[in-house]
Amino acid sequence: MNNQDQGNGSEVFLNKVKANQANLKSNLRSSYDFIVCGSGSSGSVVARRLAEIENASVLLLEAGGLDEIATVSEPNQWPLNIGSERDWAFAAHPSRHLNGRSMGLPMGKLLGGGSSINAMIWSRGHKSDWDFFAEESGDPSWSYESILRTYQRIEDWHGSPDPSYRGTGGTVFVQPAPDPHPMALAMLVGAKSVGIPVFDSPNGIMVEGAGGSSIVDTRIRNGKRLSIFRTYIFPYMDRPNLTVLPNTLVSKVLFEGKRATGVEVVHEGKTIRIGAGHEVILSLGAFNTPKVLMQSGVGDQAELQRFGIPLVQHLPGVGQNFQDHIAASCIWESEQDIVMRNNGCEATVFWKSDPSLPEPDVQPLLLEFPYPSPDVAGSYPPPQRGWSLFATLIRPKSTGYIRLTGPAPSDPLEIHSNTLAHPDDVRALIRSVELCREIGNSAALRPFAKREVVPGKLPASQMDQFVRNAAVSYCHETCTSKMGRDAMSVVDSHLKVYGVENLRIADGSIMPRITTGNTMAPCVVIGERAAEIIKTRHRASSEAISAGIPR
Repeated sequence: MNNQDQGNGSEVFLNKVKANQANLKSNLRSSYDFIVCGSGSSGSVVARRLAEIENASVLLLEAGGLDEIATVSEPNQWPLNIGSERDWAFAAHPSRHLNGRSMGLPMGKLLGGGSSINAMIWSRGHKSDWDFFAEESGDPSWSYESILRTYQRIEDWHGSPDPSYRGTGGTVFVQPAPDPHPMALAMLVGAKSVGIPVFDSPNGIMVEGAGGSSIVDTRIRNGKRLSIFRTYIFPYMDRPNLTVLPNTLVSKVLFEGKRATGVEVVHEGKTIRIGAGHEVILSLGAFNTPKVLMQSGVGDQAELQRFGIPLVQHLPGVGQNFQDHIAASCIWESEQDIVMRNNGCEATVFWKSDPSLPEPDVQPLLLEFPYPSPDVAGSYPPPQRGWSLFATLIRPKSTGYIRLTGPAPSDPLEIHSNTLAHPDDVRALIRSVELCREIGNSAALRPFAKREVVPGKLPASQMDQFVRNAAVSYCHETCTSKMGRDAMSVVDSHLKVYGVENLRIADGSIMPRITTGNTMAPCVVIGERAAEIIKTRHRASSEAISAGIPR
């Protein structure tokens, strides 16, 4: 029985989980061996792998609530989670590059984090992404060759056999979107008609070269979402060494000198302190990870002094280098109702906005429903029946930053996304829109289109304004605590925070550069890498103690 079968398993197992976790919560310990902050696509992986260590106590903290909600489990209802209580609902500071707009920045706030509210697309990232990670960190274990082996080890692939790229029997069930909508298949034909090759999968040879088109790989099984929390954590929640604590906000990391000793949290309206015997791992995402670091005294000294936060370690890169994928919707009206299948976005393209580029930088994606930005919807009301091609920029050159507005956990962040600040990003996004129009108006998709609603054929100046008004976040916020070796790096190749002990970061914030495509799969790999590193250190420490060697 694999993890997914057990995780979705019997009433007996469910009752065992509830009883065990109720007991663990009512008898919270003052200290655990490992504290993992955040139950998203990286944190759930880290907590599970550390709970596999015999006799190691693990505490997994999550600010959000439970995930037993229809809009979470039903794949085609994921858009309903955006803006709900399951979304942190961050927003960027109004920007002149977006014509004064404040762009929403959704992030998951519940067990499973983003993996419980996202579109369930499994996208590994391009070969060049991982080789860049290896170069920046100086560690070949982050290279594509190494990471490919990790993907093969963890995947349980249910598609066409491909032993050179895919693994079977692993923890993570992945399959191509089953029985895709005819429109998705037509999109591939449309892509081929404009010179884009079609592949069996977006995660094999397609991510080693110039790109192509494919039906997406999904984290959906038997018509239900598979979040990373449900895959990694839930099957272990009947065990006595793994405590999962939702509705618990991490406010700061506790230090003795330069050594992390635990965390301060707000739980059931009370502020409590919990010790960590070995390590604290921050997996809170691209906004909350740097926020907690700064509120704990780790960050730019001048920024911390603004709010009287005592300095633990000067790291000016904390909160810098923010990156995100940006998209603009091209929308068509249809004659008939479009009944969404699977996740409602079953076909994708990775391509170059300029043939001279070394790898893809744009990603048209089919959405089986209209999805305009609020500003575009005001000028061009979406049709009652329709669909979109999401014109996405996946290699942004614009970078942003975040700042504290106060020292308290309740003080909001000030987020400067700088979206479309770089002129090359505007050009690439316009080309992505043009590519979507070419595919969307192709003969293959004509049977599904009554008319093109937006943007239509526009002169250059109007197209520039369209993308600035239409741009929305693809919800892949990353890179604010980057891994590297320069003065702005926050963690080293082992994800250890520079200058302090017993503190690591494992989430999308450690990316030196945002990966090509949806970020869930790379965040799982980051969690796996962190767990490998920590377990190796723990094993060496235990062996040293057994041999009587001082640590």
